[in-house]
Amino acid sequence: MSAVPVVVLVGPMGVGKSTVGQLLAERLGVGYRDTDEDIVAAEGRTIAEIFVDEGEPVFRAIEKRAVQRALAEHDGVLSLGGGSILDADTRALLAGHRVLYLSMDVEEAVKRTGLNQARPLLAVNPRKQWRELMEARRSLYEEVATAVVATDGRTPEEVTQVALDSLELKEA
Repeated sequence: MSAVPVVVLVGPMGVGKSTVGQLLAERLGVGYRDTDEDIVAAEGRTIAEIFVDEGEPVFRAIEKRAVQRALAEHDGVLSLGGGSILDADTRALLAGHRVLYLSMDVEEAVKRTGLNQARPLLAVNPRKQWRELMEARRSLYEEVATAVVATDGRTPEEVTQVALDSLELKEA
């Protein structure tokens, strides 16, 4: 039998998937894994470099394989890259998993991501591009989600507690 993650985190860049994911893993007494980190380790370069060198379609193909592998191998808390839900096969794979969608509004996103050049999809006009990305992705995040937790105005600890409660997960 293959491993099944306890919970899979999805949501936009900068929402706090890594921070909340690590806190959740700690509180649940399980391991934490991030598919973006898997990609960087496997490729030996940053996600921004992959985008620049090879373009988004190549990155998305790499990401899809990383997500498939992590879903099959990891039995702890798994965090997915913000755009991973764009792939229909990935969304289908998430069916039956406990998926937590961490959401935030555009003002919070701008505060958290700012003009960060490591975010290739937000390089030109971050506020406008983030809003457009979210318009394209929000329904996809909601489609795969078992639960949705808004992160606006909450500390990572508060988000983690709300997540545990909404997913009815017991701490280790």
